[in-house]
Amino acid sequence: MNHTDHCQSCGMNIDSGIYCAYCVDERGQLQPFEERFERMVQWLLGREPALARADAEARTRDYMRRMPAWSAHPALRAQ
Repeated sequence: MNHTDHCQSCGMNIDSGIYCAYCVDERGQLQPFEERFERMVQWLLGREPALARADAEARTRDYMRRMPAWSAHPALRAQ
Protein backbone atom coordinates (compact mmCIF):
# COMPACT_ATOMS: atom_id res chain seq x y z
CA MET A 1 0.00 0.00 0.00
CA ASN A 2 1.34 3.45 -0.93
CA HIS A 3 1.77 5.98 1.84
CA THR A 4 0.39 9.34 0.74
CA ASP A 5 1.21 12.63 2.38
CA HIS A 6 0.06 16.13 1.58
CA CYS A 7 2.04 19.02 0.15
CA GLN A 8 2.76 21.47 2.96
CA SER A 9 2.23 24.35 0.55
CA CYS A 10 -1.05 23.50 -1.24
CA GLY A 11 -2.41 20.35 0.40
CA MET A 12 -2.22 18.18 -2.75
CA ASN A 13 -1.67 14.44 -2.20
CA ILE A 14 1.96 13.45 -2.75
CA ASP A 15 3.86 10.18 -2.36
CA SER A 16 7.08 11.62 -0.94
CA GLY A 17 8.74 14.84 0.12
CA ILE A 18 7.07 17.87 1.66
CA TYR A 19 6.07 19.81 -1.48
CA CYS A 20 4.38 18.76 -4.72
CA ALA A 21 5.87 19.40 -8.14
CA TYR A 22 3.53 22.38 -8.67
CA CYS A 23 4.84 24.26 -5.62
CA VAL A 24 8.58 24.02 -6.26
CA ASP A 25 10.92 25.66 -8.74
CA GLU A 26 13.35 23.89 -11.06
CA ARG A 27 15.81 23.38 -8.16
CA GLY A 28 13.16 21.76 -5.97
CA GLN A 29 12.85 24.82 -3.74
CA LEU A 30 9.50 26.17 -2.61
CA GLN A 31 8.32 28.91 -4.98
CA PRO A 32 8.14 32.47 -3.61
CA PHE A 33 4.93 33.31 -1.76
CA GLU A 34 3.74 35.81 -4.37
CA GLU A 35 4.04 33.28 -7.19
CA ARG A 36 2.37 30.48 -5.25
CA PHE A 37 -0.43 32.82 -4.09
CA GLU A 38 -1.18 33.97 -7.65
CA ARG A 39 -1.16 30.43 -8.99
CA MET A 40 -3.54 29.30 -6.26
CA VAL A 41 -5.86 32.27 -6.94
CA GLN A 42 -5.83 31.42 -10.66
CA TRP A 43 -6.59 27.77 -9.90
CA LEU A 44 -9.60 28.78 -7.80
CA LEU A 45 -10.85 31.21 -10.46
CA GLY A 46 -10.52 28.43 -13.03
CA ARG A 47 -12.69 26.15 -10.93
CA GLU A 48 -15.20 28.90 -10.08
CA PRO A 49 -15.23 31.40 -13.00
CA ALA A 50 -18.07 33.47 -11.50
CA LEU A 51 -16.08 34.13 -8.32
CA ALA A 52 -14.91 37.72 -7.87
CA ARG A 53 -11.12 38.17 -7.80
CA ALA A 54 -11.26 39.73 -4.31
CA ASP A 55 -13.21 36.73 -3.00
CA ALA A 56 -10.75 34.31 -4.61
CA GLU A 57 -7.87 36.16 -2.97
CA ALA A 58 -9.57 36.12 0.43
CA ARG A 59 -10.32 32.40 0.18
CA THR A 60 -6.77 31.67 -0.95
CA ARG A 61 -5.29 33.63 1.97
CA ASP A 62 -7.56 31.76 4.38
CA TYR A 63 -6.53 28.41 2.90
CA MET A 64 -2.82 29.24 2.87
CA ARG A 65 -2.95 30.25 6.55
CA ARG A 66 -3.74 26.59 7.29
CA MET A 67 -0.81 25.24 5.24
CA PRO A 68 2.41 24.59 7.21
CA ALA A 69 4.60 26.21 4.54
CA TRP A 70 2.74 29.53 4.77
CA SER A 71 1.06 29.68 8.18
CA ALA A 72 3.61 32.14 9.60
CA HIS A 73 4.11 34.19 6.42
CA PRO A 74 3.79 37.96 7.10
CA ALA A 75 1.46 38.47 4.12
CA LEU A 76 -1.09 36.21 5.79
CA ARG A 77 -1.39 37.97 9.10
CA ALA A 78 -5.02 38.55 10.04
CA GLN A 79 -6.28 41.81 8.62
